[in-house]
Amino acid sequence: MKLEGEYTFQAPRGIVWKTVLDPDVLTNILPGCEDFHQVAENQFEGVLVMKVGPVKGKFKGKVELSDLQEPSSYNLRISGKGAPGFVDGMGVLTLREDGPQATILGYEIDAKVGGRIASVGQRLLDCSTQAITRQAMEGLGKHVDALATPADVGGATAVAKPSLAAPTQEEFAAGVAKGMMQELLPPERLLWSMPWMGILVILVILAIHLWS
Repeated sequence: MKLEGEYTFQAPRGIVWKTVLDPDVLTNILPGCEDFHQVAENQFEGVLVMKVGPVKGKFKGKVELSDLQEPSSYNLRISGKGAPGFVDGMGVLTLREDGPQATILGYEIDAKVGGRIASVGQRLLDCSTQAITRQAMEGLGKHVDALATPADVGGATAVAKPSLAAPTQEEFAAGVAKGMMQELLPPERLLWSMPWMGILVILVILAIHLWS
């Protein structure tokens, strides 16, 4: 399975770099993340609750960073296993400036997935992964925006501290369901698909119910 894409943040590259290396931030923005903490230099461990189609369960995983080129890139290796199966992959994350106040984050990861989670089919697995990634990037964007926006405290300028909480299971499920609909129904097909929106709403409700 290959996961790649880009996301633009309206903030300087230095702020984005610090944010993507902050375990507390990652715990809040990763959907289904119950814990994520640093265990050694550039090494992290965490617990993630995942659901793809009928397969749901906890993954205990590790992330190891290498070849850190602050503030432009680093390599990462990920591994995780649990009742739903296992995942093992390697990739690279890059940050490049898009003007003085914008940063483009790029990611490219090659992963091997096995066990029950692989039985759901490549199409559903790809759509679920893309939807979860999009939701995580949007959460990261909110943290970056908060850090990049100065706050006026007693007449002095200070950096705003984000107070964002991790999404609830219902918000997580709704976000993933919405993302999967966007993946399965491209924009050019949405117009003629309007008569089917009632069915899609039912699918969203089922997704929320099954996740809880």
